[in-house]
Amino acid sequence: MDPDLSELTELIPLDPTQFIGIPLALVGAVFLSLGAQFQHRGVVKVEANTADTLGKGLNGKQLALLLARPSWVLGTLMLGLAIVFQLSSLYFAPLIVVQPLGALALVITSILNSRINKVSLNRKSVIAIVMCVGGVFVFVGVAAFTAVDKPVQARQLITILIILLVVLAAAAITFALFRRRIRAIFYVLMAGVLYGFVATLAKVVLSRVDQGEFDWLTFLCVIALLAATGLGAYFVQNAYASGPPDLVIAGLTVVDPMVAVLIGIVVLDEASQAPPWAIAVFVVTGAVAIWGVFLLAKNHPQTRL
Repeated sequence: MDPDLSELTELIPLDPTQFIGIPLALVGAVFLSLGAQFQHRGVVKVEANTADTLGKGLNGKQLALLLARPSWVLGTLMLGLAIVFQLSSLYFAPLIVVQPLGALALVITSILNSRINKVSLNRKSVIAIVMCVGGVFVFVGVAAFTAVDKPVQARQLITILIILLVVLAAAAITFALFRRRIRAIFYVLMAGVLYGFVATLAKVVLSRVDQGEFDWLTFLCVIALLAATGLGAYFVQNAYASGPPDLVIAGLTVVDPMVAVLIGIVVLDEASQAPPWAIAVFVVTGAVAIWGVFLLAKNHPQTRL
């Protein structure tokens, strides 16, 4: 190969095949948005017909009643499709490239929720949504050309599992001690953090299975993935009960990828080839997007305070 072409190739972290992950992630975002809208409708109807559990968490009876709500079941099926497309995108592309693209779901959900519930978003809410989506898309635009996909070493995987264990314990303890004072923003943030780990572990498991490395460590990853998914799903349902669907999606499509990206950068070293200016962009755009979530929680006309 010509030396000049060889040097040029080394400057392009993503090959054409990896770009397949981007449209798959976008389709997943559409299903995520629709699923959230239907699930929110089911949770609201169940809570309206039972005792108010705001700040206490949905009880077992209410969770069982959700299974009888067609809207909630349909929403769950759509979220299942969203997960399938997300996992497919992770198979092709680095985590920090495709994971943030779910922010498209926030725009779709905000429009759908506004039309369905006939609630006009105020100016501050619109600004917050623009901050979330704008911050994430600038982030992914830079990541697409600076990120590298690296095999995960056993030492890195153990580090991720230890951090997740600490997060799970902290979330469970906080919920047990302060559940009567908890509002939507807590559920949104914790669900986003947990799903960030879910995305990371899902990519790791897919990679290890594809390489024929289904050992005890892979099995442990599957268990951790299921535990984080279960607790995250419970927090999401409680977020629906105490906040609008676009706030929930804001957390899942901003906090989730930011956590996954942080893991990708700090633990998996996916940004090892990124220049200093790219790291600065990651920090600034990430801060803008997350601050947008807090502003949306504070100013959305449907948020219960």
